[in-house]
Amino acid sequence: MERGQVVIIGGGVIGSAIAYFLAVHPQFAGKITVLERDPTYAQASSALSASSIRQQFSTPVNIAISQYGFEFLRHIDRYLAVDGQAPDIGLVERAYLYLASAAGVADLRANHTMQTAHGVQTALLDPDGLRQRFPWLTTDDLALGSLGLQGEGWFDGYGLLMAFRQKARSLGVQYLQAEAQGLVHDGQRVSAVRLGDGRQIACDWAVNAAGAWARHVMQDTGFELPVYGRRRCVFVVSSPAQTPDCPLVIDPSGLWFRPEGAYWLCGLPPAQDDNDVPLEVDYAQFEQAWEILASRVSGFEALRMQRAWAGYYEYNEFDQNAILGPHPVLANLLLANGFSGHGLQQSPAVGRGIAEWLVEGQSHSLDLSALSAQRIRNNQPLLERNII
Repeated sequence: MERGQVVIIGGGVIGSAIAYFLAVHPQFAGKITVLERDPTYAQASSALSASSIRQQFSTPVNIAISQYGFEFLRHIDRYLAVDGQAPDIGLVERAYLYLASAAGVADLRANHTMQTAHGVQTALLDPDGLRQRFPWLTTDDLALGSLGLQGEGWFDGYGLLMAFRQKARSLGVQYLQAEAQGLVHDGQRVSAVRLGDGRQIACDWAVNAAGAWARHVMQDTGFELPVYGRRRCVFVVSSPAQTPDCPLVIDPSGLWFRPEGAYWLCGLPPAQDDNDVPLEVDYAQFEQAWEILASRVSGFEALRMQRAWAGYYEYNEFDQNAILGPHPVLANLLLANGFSGHGLQQSPAVGRGIAEWLVEGQSHSLDLSALSAQRIRNNQPLLERNII
């Protein structure tokens, strides 16, 4: 591609990462327009995430995506500084700790073997090892834990979004406040993006990075995107408990928690996972979370909730993995959807990969073909065991 109009639907972290990597691609000389329905990002997943990154996945492609992502975040000043000012995303390099009861040991060991083969450094800890490393952790019902040794942690997700957006704009990318309602196409190619006010934005290429709203953009395109907005609640809690060197802990129940300054963040999947529910905090979840936390950490029985918020996972019902690359029918429409809670950590590699697809016809820096939409049409899910 030497010239062309690229329209990116969605100005969150994925859309803004794509815009940045496309703008700096040495072979791209076209125009980039990013459509964002709400520039305040009040309901954007990018702004409402717990903003963590890990290497402990169970599929090689997700591991490779996170390995690149962590190095990008660690050296973000090399890429996203504007006018000599480097963004500060507050990257905290701290481990994930996956805990397993006897029922989960086989999966944890299989993951460890695969992760080690792909350069991920983890340690498997038995209950005695867990107690020695984390004496505040209750291990009576545990059989094994997997602790990351490098390349994991958490950061300011909204800060990363703003860093991508500001850098993209400094490179000439246009951001337009508009809501995409659909695509104008002849059954083979997209010619324009249709907006809610009736206008059409002509394009040579379109990219769907619309997050929890991506499915609505795809109506009448010959491919049903299995992506829905699913609410996840995050609770900020205080306690007199002491948890020195606390990693991001994933309990066998599905609950997770991690420190945040003088507090802790926590959350857990709801018992009933419904699609497109309003972004209102389900405070009943906190009662369940409290019980699990109190049984897992000495001192957490004295928890006090300080605040809470709700955000959407753009949840891929098919296999909880991202859907990346060309639309199965419309040749000039690329997809970047369905991250199921991993969008922030995967945004650097995905942004680079989609930009390469646009310019070169493939993602050459990292093979993302395992995440193509074709696997959905072929009914061949790419199953990821380590979903939070």
